[in-house]
Amino acid sequence: MARPNYSYEKRQKELAKQKKNEEKRLRKMAKRQEGEAEDGAELTEAGEATEAGEATESSEAGEPAEPTEPTA
Repeated sequence: MARPNYSYEKRQKELAKQKKNEEKRLRKMAKRQEGEAEDGAELTEAGEATEAGEATESSEAGEPAEPTEPTA
């Protein structure tokens, strides 16, 4: 009788999870870009408006973004 290959099942589950997370990330990115195109500006986590191209990818990677000076 064949024994179940638990490591194969675990790997398949991990791959499915990674694929789902990647699809979710792409949906969020598309939604964010759509919102930027409509508004022309985006809100940072602190609630400050910034120009659409000013946000860096380091802020998406979980690293804190460099603070911007208010232009008021």
